[in-house]
Amino acid sequence: MTGVAQGFATIILVIGLGYLLAARGVLDLPAQRTLSKLAFFVASPCLLLTVMADTDMTGAFSGNLLATLTGVVVAGVGYAVVAALVWRRSPADLAVGAMCSAYCNAGNLGLPVAAYVLGDASLIAPMLLLQVVFLQPIALTLLDAARTGRVSVLQAVRVPLTNPLTIGTLVGVVLSVTGWSLPSVVYDPIDLVGGMAVPGMLLAYGVSLRLGPLPGRGVPVGELGLVTGLKLVGQPLGAYAGGLAFGLPDTALLALAVTAALPTAQNVFVIASRYERQTLLARDAAFVTTLGSVPVIAVITALLHP
Repeated sequence: MTGVAQGFATIILVIGLGYLLAARGVLDLPAQRTLSKLAFFVASPCLLLTVMADTDMTGAFSGNLLATLTGVVVAGVGYAVVAALVWRRSPADLAVGAMCSAYCNAGNLGLPVAAYVLGDASLIAPMLLLQVVFLQPIALTLLDAARTGRVSVLQAVRVPLTNPLTIGTLVGVVLSVTGWSLPSVVYDPIDLVGGMAVPGMLLAYGVSLRLGPLPGRGVPVGELGLVTGLKLVGQPLGAYAGGLAFGLPDTALLALAVTAALPTAQNVFVIASRYERQTLLARDAAFVTTLGSVPVIAVITALLHP
């Protein structure tokens, strides 16, 4: 658990740096938007390419993937149903809210958690694959449709394939599956630029915390509570139940529950900022679930560790 605590501490410190830089006037709201755009269009695609290229995909295409999907459905659909009926959210807002409830911080926290808690970094592959290849394109299609006012079958196919995040992911998956590798002169710059993604997202997040409304004050408390509960309780329980239904062993059940309990991903905030939809909900969900996931993961590990 020491490695996990260090991973969380690193994230909190970098967010704090963004907060401090905003408080000192070094970074302002235009700078926050620039950091978010840089992370969305350039750095994150590079990071996803390198992460997926270095991930063993053999363990991703299995019952683990279906059980992971069960947890995602419980959390994402649970939010969509309640938010549509209670708060009358639009499809685009529902897409962001569902991501807040079910889209895990797998690419950042997931890797150290899988390595230090579960003992195998490849166990995060099913969650990574599901999110960046399937869930993210669906959400981006809905958000682009809301922005343009129309959607078609051609657009539903074209939008994800022209989105930089999806492109980076798919290239990485192809490299992993085929065993191909990019020449160093190409891979090294991509790896270097990808290194900006996580700090850029976290700094932008810290600036938003300082210059925007305080967490919990910009969105309905009930909606934030629903997202938090689904993310930290509903999704792990759904993934665990799915694992039981598919007859997975105890070690796999632990991995499913722990990865499902990861907090809301920072890039949900980046995506929400890019489309100007549910930005404060994405920000607050990432903040609250990041704090709450530490004790939740500790409890899951204590209860389910073989």
